[in-house]
Amino acid sequence: MTPTPESVAHDTLVQHQFGPRASAYVSSAVHASGEDLAAIGEIAHRHAPAHALDLGTGGGHVAYALAAHAAQVTASDLSPAMLEVVAATAAQRGLTNIGTKAGPAENLPFTDGTFDLLACRFSAHHWQDFVGGLRQARRVLKAGAPAVFVDVVSPGPAAFDTHLQTVELLRDPSHVRDYTVAQWLEALEQSGFRVQSVQTRRLRMEYESWVERMQTPEIHRAAIRALQQIAGAETVRHFEIEADGSFTIDTAQIEVIAA
Repeated sequence: MTPTPESVAHDTLVQHQFGPRASAYVSSAVHASGEDLAAIGEIAHRHAPAHALDLGTGGGHVAYALAAHAAQVTASDLSPAMLEVVAATAAQRGLTNIGTKAGPAENLPFTDGTFDLLACRFSAHHWQDFVGGLRQARRVLKAGAPAVFVDVVSPGPAAFDTHLQTVELLRDPSHVRDYTVAQWLEALEQSGFRVQSVQTRRLRMEYESWVERMQTPEIHRAAIRALQQIAGAETVRHFEIEADGSFTIDTAQIEVIAA
């Protein structure tokens, strides 16, 4: 029986959504490039960590960026199938300092203070327990170690937030929530991090590749397009919704130190 959102736990749903699509995330242009990914590489270059963690590695792009500057990198993800693809891709690229480890963000399988740098990109909006995942990130970092979190963020106003969360969930039932920057900062401080800097960016999502990457069912694609077509003028302007369904979202890059 194929798992459905009604019949499986959230962690199983995430694995069901992403495991079969691992190769698509390795080749995804949105995930394989970007100013934020280059910035993560620069942060790793500055700190030259002995052991870095890519938390929620997905297609492994952060791990590949870290590998050029870290003695050792561990790519962690909930999906073992995703990690198999990451390990194979690392081997193809000759990146012998990348290892993998499966586990949920809310219960990381590492001892306290294992890592001296952590990066997490486009993962936290899938976590069941946002603050719990951040507390685990802090636990596995050495005191004073840097971390960087990159994710889609809610623009805040209720109408924009409702639109964003709805299209995200229709596209991917494992989506939990895109948080506002203010919610991120509060949660990070609660979890034992000291915020150093915040940088926001806009990211265009090409509609067809966005839904194809997740193999979104046709009925959900139709619902997304219908929502876009009836959206208020302010919502259309904010998300820059285009005739073909492509749109632009807000992202944030937050650099912190483990207090």
